[in-house]
Amino acid sequence: MRMTSSTIRTRWSPKPDKATPHHRRAAKAAAAVAAGALALSLTACGGDDDGNSGTQGNTEETANNVTLPKLDGTSLEIAAVWTGAEQANFKKVLAEFEKRTGAKVTFVPAQDPIINFIGSKVAGGQPPDIAMLPQPGAIKQAVDRGWAKPIGTEAQKELGENYSQGWQDIGKVGGKQYGVYYKAANKSLIWYNNQVFENAGASEPETWPDLLKTAQTVYDSGVTPFSVGGAEGWTLTDWFENVYLSQAGPEKYDQLAKHEIKWTDPSVKDALTTLAQVWGKADYVATGALQTDFPASVTQVFTGGDQPKAAMVAAGDFAQVNIPTTMKVGTDAKVFPFPAVGDNGPVVSGGDAAVILQDSKGAQALATWLASPDAAQIQAKLGGYLSPNKNVPNSAYPNAVQQRIAKALIDAGDDFRFDMSDQAPQAFGGTPGKGEWKILQDFLKNPKDVAGTQAKLEAEAAAAYGG
Repeated sequence: MRMTSSTIRTRWSPKPDKATPHHRRAAKAAAAVAAGALALSLTACGGDDDGNSGTQGNTEETANNVTLPKLDGTSLEIAAVWTGAEQANFKKVLAEFEKRTGAKVTFVPAQDPIINFIGSKVAGGQPPDIAMLPQPGAIKQAVDRGWAKPIGTEAQKELGENYSQGWQDIGKVGGKQYGVYYKAANKSLIWYNNQVFENAGASEPETWPDLLKTAQTVYDSGVTPFSVGGAEGWTLTDWFENVYLSQAGPEKYDQLAKHEIKWTDPSVKDALTTLAQVWGKADYVATGALQTDFPASVTQVFTGGDQPKAAMVAAGDFAQVNIPTTMKVGTDAKVFPFPAVGDNGPVVSGGDAAVILQDSKGAQALATWLASPDAAQIQAKLGGYLSPNKNVPNSAYPNAVQQRIAKALIDAGDDFRFDMSDQAPQAFGGTPGKGEWKILQDFLKNPKDVAGTQAKLEAEAAAAYGG
């Protein structure tokens, strides 16, 4: 999954083929802890007077905790799929690197799937120096094809000081460090319009049945309950993964992520049937969902006064950049953890990793910079961003809501699950108009066809995973 690419899912772990016995043992016990920490961290979001305005973190000078070389005369390119505010904010991080080193860094807008974009650049003899890859599977592909270069000593030093072992491990292939996870995402969240909830007399749900009751209460008040950005298939995989992780549990989640069980498994049937309770309910999803992109799915919840197009949107922490500044986060725009479908609420994660494609002193320095708390702190202050870097001050985040989300991520340590579709081969889990994205779009259109959807998912997965 991804934001303009990325994701926190219920419990996190290294990518499937690198899962350690420790992670497998710890995951089940830690799941409830992680979900509980997230739930506690998001309570009392109302009444904050931080809103979208800065806290003390925004007034602090930029930290200077990392040593970088002088790179006068060096030109670098870094590619990512980020657009809009996300891209603009990242460019400010690059500008500080330029200021400190004397290098010139050009942001190269990429298209999804980025691994195909990088392939075309490599074929043309002009790959960017670094690419921000949103899937562990994409990192492995870049390594297998001989494109990616290992991370050097200085960047590894930053990783060791600033990241939990789990976040380091998901950037490794064959035991070598290739990825620096600069950006994380908590995708187990539902944002809502507080005025609509107050008008309807609705409350924040903690379980799936509670969510359905809340949706009906909102519907009865005259507002459509859910906005869904169905034009982008990854938003639908996020819905599925949150339901599946909570309902089927972490062991099944890991098995399905590695295609050790088939998509025709009864656990998938259960998850799709549960999803259909929302997607298939008349007038529960705002009209035009399959033509609604992710930014619009968020914006339409927070525009239109007390009669917006929808009341809620399931979206990661990064959704904040799409909430109009007229809506105060924590007061007008609130958030609650994705409700528990099974015994524990889900906490699913994703992220974007810097991968070096052209090894050089400059590229290694840029990777080192992105592994530092200095770089992450700059973007944290701007909002709509979450870092897995444990040494980013919590005060750097611009409001109490984001501070709580960030703290829950760091407190989870190594106990997490990474976005399932991001772990899959790109052909199945990360290509617009194909694979899981397209099949779930078809399911959104016809939520009654559970068996047919399972059969299509299994056929596509089998082909992508090689049987």
